[in-house]
Formats: sequence, C-alpha cells, structure tokens
Amino acid sequence: MSTNKKRKVSGEKPQRFPGEVDDVHPLPFITMPPQPKEKKPGQLSEKQLKQYFDEGYTVVEDFFTPEELQPCRDSISQMVDNLADKLHQAGKITEKFEEYGLFQRLTKLEEAYPGSNILLFKSQKMPKSFQNLWCNERLLNIMEQILGPEVAGHPVWNLRTKTPNSRAVDIPWHQDSAYFSNESYDHMIATAWIPFLDATEENGCMQVARNGHRKGKVATHQCCAGPTWYVMLEEEEMKKTLDVDIEKDILTLPIKYGGFLLFNNITPHRSLMNYSNEIRWSVDLRWQSPKHHWGFYDIGEGVLFRSAEKEIKEPDWEKFFSVDRKEIWQKKYFAQKDEMDPFDTTITGPWIGRWEVVNHNKHTDAFKPG
Repeated sequence: MSTNKKRKVSGEKPQRFPGEVDDVHPLPFITMPPQPKEKKPGQLSEKQLKQYFDEGYTVVEDFFTPEELQPCRDSISQMVDNLADKLHQAGKITEKFEEYGLFQRLTKLEEAYPGSNILLFKSQKMPKSFQNLWCNERLLNIMEQILGPEVAGHPVWNLRTKTPNSRAVDIPWHQDSAYFSNESYDHMIATAWIPFLDATEENGCMQVARNGHRKGKVATHQCCAGPTWYVMLEEEEMKKTLDVDIEKDILTLPIKYGGFLLFNNITPHRSLMNYSNEIRWSVDLRWQSPKHHWGFYDIGEGVLFRSAEKEIKEPDWEKFFSVDRKEIWQKKYFAQKDEMDPFDTTITGPWIGRWEVVNHNKHTDAFKPG
C-alpha cells in the first residue's frame, strides 16, 4: 500500500490534499478551561479531568444505570425491526428472525442479506431516547468542565452496528477531524463513546493512542481502508507526526456497560474487530462550544444545550433534524445519477476528497467532488 507518497503535479512540488495542513493548535486540547465554581452531579474528578487534557482520553465508569440506558437499547431493537420489515417487504429476505434478540438479530439479517449492517448505519434517525442521552444533565456537567459554560451538540453522531467478524464495521486508526472540514482543527470537540453492553477486547472495544493530541495536529490520513469508506492513519505516521510511542502509548480499553470513553477530535483511536458471537452496539456523541465553527462543510449546525446568556429549556430538535447529513452527502457527493436504490450499501461523503486515495473500492469509485 502506498503510504505518504504524494502525486507530482507537472513534475514540480508534491500535490497536497485538502486535509493536509502545517498549522498546529495544541493549546485548546491541553489547556483546561476555568472550572465551574459549584459541585454538580456527574462531574469528572480532578484526576480524570487532568488525564483527559494530558493524555487525550479518560474512562468514566459506572456512570449510567441499566435503567437509564434501556430506552436506547429498546430504540435500537426498533431500528432493527424496521429494517427487517423493509427487507422482507422488498423480497430481500424470506424471514425476519424475530426470535433473535438485540445482540444477535442484525447478524442473522446480515447473513441473509449482506450489507444489512451498513443499511442500518445509513438509515438511522436519532430516536427520543438518544436525544435524552445526548443532553443528559450529568453528561452536560462534564462537558461544562471540558468546554466551558456554553455547550452544543456537534452535528455528527453515529450508532455503531459492529456485527461479528465484519470488515465493513472494522474501523482503523484515525482522528475524528480527518472526517470533518479543516475548520474543526483548532478547537475541542469532545466525544463520548458509549457501549450498550460490556465492551471487551473480544467483541471490539476501543483503543486510543494516548498523547497523540498533544501537538495539536491532524496527521496525514489516507482513504479508504479495505472494502470500507473509512479513512485510515498509519502507525508510522502517528509515530512520526504525532510523537506517539507505538510500544507504550497504544492502550486497549475494555469498558463495562454503564461506563463510557471520553476523548477529543484529534486523539487517535480505533475499534478492534468483533470476534465474539454478539453485536457490539455503541453510540458516539459529540459536543463543542457553539462559539466555534462546526467544521462540517457548512452542511448543518449543531444543537444548543447550554448558554451563558439564556436558559435552554428544550433543545431546538426540529431545526437540528431539518438537515439529514447522510441524505445530503449522498446527493452531493455520489456520482450515480439515477435515483438512489434504497438497498444500496455504498457510502460516500466529503471526507473522501480530503485525502489521498490509496485503496480504491466501490465507495471511493462512487465519490464525486461536491
């Protein structure tokens, strides 16, 4: 695989891709903002907060009760049920596997109609249970510690459909800002990765490269990994550009149900392959200060949760959901001119045009510049 070689333009300087910049912005990622004067439920300890800014991550254990997360599990079950109905009505599958539970059913659908896990990823809409989780008061108290008194939900969230032994959901090393526009490089976007069962090394828990955020730089990524639409960051590039010690800084982080992983938009991370017999469901939710650019190609804005000027009684969900980012991606960046096939498993988007394509597949082939 080609690594960091860049194509020549007229025999002159190497071509640079839009995501590649020389600027670095370390301070927003290593500098803790002034802390709230009052003690609030859910707040990180001083040790956790220090680790978050010093090392680029922290694990929060025993944060949610099973009762708090059960509505999200129920919503996922409903999403899978809707997908099964859709596939069955279209004649794509002959049975709906209703006897299987949350952690097996999508796997059976995937066996009957390969790409079902991608279809669920493409079609997901945020249910009320996930909205409630995103603006959970205790979570927002943490975000106030990380971001300051003004907190907004970032436009990008994802339910992860990590079915067993599937390369389509095997996400390689990357920094989140590699998917966002360059305007995301200079400020903190905090992510909570929340699993809906015990996340273990066997079923595909997360790994982080601690300290990879300290230079405040987005390294050179490539596109796309294997048969997927994912950008990828090579370990050699992390070592060279981000000063990551591959032997000491790569951490595997199992997380019990009820806990979650906190990191930021330039912390290198990946998930491991799922070798278990259960689906490792998880959601990643993001927050930033509304004072900063959304870093999202001007496709959509975030949703305000806390303001220093006014009390937010209810987030403006109607405005937020008026923009369907995945639908816009498909229309703007998909080369196919015909009406989209509702069962097409191709995913494309603006990030593909930001990095050198070193591995072509159906996702990169479908890409057209916006």
